[in-house]
Amino acid sequence: MTNALILIVEGKKNERSSFAAPLQKKGFNVVSVLNGTEALARLPELGPDLVVVNAASLGSTGLRICQSLRDKQLDEHLPIVLILDEGRLVEKSVADAVLNLPFTVQKLVNRLKPLLPGDGTHVLHFGPIRLDTEHRRVKCLGKSARLTPRLSSLLQVLLQHRGEVIEREELFKKVWDTNYTGDTRTLDVHISWLRHALEIDPLHPRFLHTVRGVGYRLDV
Repeated sequence: MTNALILIVEGKKNERSSFAAPLQKKGFNVVSVLNGTEALARLPELGPDLVVVNAASLGSTGLRICQSLRDKQLDEHLPIVLILDEGRLVEKSVADAVLNLPFTVQKLVNRLKPLLPGDGTHVLHFGPIRLDTEHRRVKCLGKSARLTPRLSSLLQVLLQHRGEVIEREELFKKVWDTNYTGDTRTLDVHISWLRHALEIDPLHPRFLHTVRGVGYRLDV
């Protein structure tokens, strides 16, 4: 899945079993943390598509971390893959898949893919914002919302030009596919609706900012 964000919990006890760099080389966006506490703290911020718990590198079964992540998940089911040392067994696991070392990175990727949402060609994922353009569903900081076709197009343009100030007239032209820009008040209404889908506090937006007298800018 292109643009999939993988959160990997991986200690430094056994560097030979590190999977963060190999997964990045396979095209995944990877954020690595050293323990379960840090993973729990960053879960709302990142909104990962999947979590890999490399218990082999932590010298544990990883079950407590998996259970904590499962308890913390914010909306939809959060896929978890658990990696264990060779020969280590667990009686019960809340992970969606369990792998025992040794195995190849490709085998890990093969186990990840069925757990990832979408096929990647319809997913835009930047920072904590994840937009599925096919199903017009957006996830951000634990919130999940279904968008209208117009709102999905609006967010897609903003994501593609993230960090840039887009003039009101230009944004209106792109999303409404028209050269008429005499009245762009409907754009303001859609921006307001989009803020309610993305922001924890729409009145004090963290992501979708108004640049007074010019237009809008999406910061992720």
